[in-house]
Formats: sequence, C-alpha cells, structure tokens
Amino acid sequence: MQSQELFTSELLAQAMNYDGYMQLSELLVSEERTSGPNQSAPYVHYTKLNFQRMKRLNKTIEVPAHLAQLLKQKANNWRWITITEPWCGDAAQCVPVLEKLALAVGGIETYYILRDEHLEVMDAYLTNGGRAIPKLICLDENGAEVFTWGPRPAVIQEVMNQLKAGGVTEIAEIVEAIQKAYNADHQAGMYTEFETLLQGL
Repeated sequence: MQSQELFTSELLAQAMNYDGYMQLSELLVSEERTSGPNQSAPYVHYTKLNFQRMKRLNKTIEVPAHLAQLLKQKANNWRWITITEPWCGDAAQCVPVLEKLALAVGGIETYYILRDEHLEVMDAYLTNGGRAIPKLICLDENGAEVFTWGPRPAVIQEVMNQLKAGGVTEIAEIVEAIQKAYNADHQAGMYTEFETLLQGL
C-alpha cells in the first residue's frame, strides 16, 4: 500500500503531537493503566517508568550541532509519523530523541499514533514480520516516503541478539539489560544512524 493511501488527512488529524503524547502518558500513569489491550500489571508499571524516562530525556537530550545542520540541509516540509505506545521501553528511549531531532529543524512536523489503534499502518511497516515499535516514517511534502527508521538502534539490537543467543527469556532481565545499554549509549547509536540515513538521501 502506498504511503499516500495510509497516511490520509483523516489519520493525521487524529494523530497526536508530542505534547499530546506526553499528556496521554501522564494521564495513563495517573489512572494506573496503560494504552492498548494489555492492561497487565507489568505493562502499567513500564508505562510509569517510561513516562519518568521521557521527562528526564526531554531535559537532557542535546542534538549534535553537525547532525542538526545536516537535517536543516535535507529536511524540506517533512512530516514524521511515529508509531508508538506508552508501555514500550524502546519508544520511551527513542521517541524523545526523534522529537528533539525534529525540533532542531524548522521544516519537520511530527505526528504520533498508537500502534494498537492503527494496525493497518503498523502492518505496512513490520520488522522481521513483527509489530516492533517505535517506527518512524518520514514523508515529503507530497506524501511520498523518504525513509523509515526503527524500532531501535543497531547497537541496542546487538545487545538483544546477545541475550537471545544466551538463552535469556525472562522479560524483566531483558528489559533491565536493554535499559542499561541505552543508558551507556547516550543516544549515540541513533545519531550515527540518522547521520548515515541523511547522507544517503
């Protein structure tokens, strides 16, 4: 399906901006629930942790000057649609970075949609057959796809691969290891990947 067919004006009108996404997360935390059909205690707990992480990242992320300059050279009335969910740990780490990247440029509008409310869109952007998030789709001013990114930087995916190869299956252990990897990376993996993406355009 073409991006113009998926990302209709109706869908974009329903999408949240970043403030709206943060407000949704805050509301869910205050009501001790989460988004989507899985309302289990772990998902509610992760939503609370993720909200705190996003608030912290909002204050601490600084986009490298050379990457901001590269974005300014390339971005021209781009729209960034990100598929996400407040319970997703990768989204909590990556979505604030995506927003900061967009803010570094005057020519990028950001939209956030929930995966489980837009499965038709999600299923057009599967990763190895799975509904992995976050997933960013960059569209130009005509609605044509420029590039996609997600669901996590390669440096973090490598940690996940090592965990799987080691037979680690306990969700809590995986979440902790991935969180430590993000903390150690300090967004460097995302910055490197976006630089490579942009240079290839």
